[in-house]
Amino acid sequence: MKTKFLAFTIATLFSTALFAQKMTYDAGRTTFGVRGGVNFFNITGKNANGDRYENNINTGFHVGVNAEIPVGTGSYLQPGILYSQKGAESTTNGNNEVDLSYIEVPVNFVYKPVLGTGRVLLGFGPYVGVGIGGKVKSNGTKTDVEFTNEHSTETNTADFAEFKRLDYGGNFLAGYEFRNNVSFQINAQLGLANISPETNGVDDKTKRNNTGFGVSVGYRF
Repeated sequence: MKTKFLAFTIATLFSTALFAQKMTYDAGRTTFGVRGGVNFFNITGKNANGDRYENNINTGFHVGVNAEIPVGTGSYLQPGILYSQKGAESTTNGNNEVDLSYIEVPVNFVYKPVLGTGRVLLGFGPYVGVGIGGKVKSNGTKTDVEFTNEHSTETNTADFAEFKRLDYGGNFLAGYEFRNNVSFQINAQLGLANISPETNGVDDKTKRNNTGFGVSVGYRF
């Protein structure tokens, strides 16, 4: 009896939520939004010896715009473009900090069921990023990041002074959108691209990935 009652209750709540969503929101309209917030990122992976990096989180920010294209009841395709800061901090060999800047294009699938007077935000999807700048700070000395696919051994640059320009991976998001179109959101990002340049003729085990999360606020027009 309890199982049947629980199943009936869940079905009723689900049907009510779908009906409320259909009556309250216009799912047939494409909307546009702005979003900005704080990033907490790290560079994970292994060095040339195969040892894991022991870096710390570096803070930055992200800001951008997106569109929401309805693809079903409460479901949307959300392409966008962002300026995003990433990087890492390390105290292994002194006080080191890496700051990287990217232009990113995320394409997320977002599900927005009604909850209360607003909507829950649940989404995932891929992203592609292009590095546009960065600096390495090592014991008070600053060096501009060089984006290259092959490590330049002749320049004798620091370990974290060269990166591949292209980054890509997966996005995950969760949040809440209020009735006034203001939303709060947590974004997690898992970098799948190895952003460490290759060393010609050397069996280099170095691997670096951008990994982190962000907290943001947005508004839909």
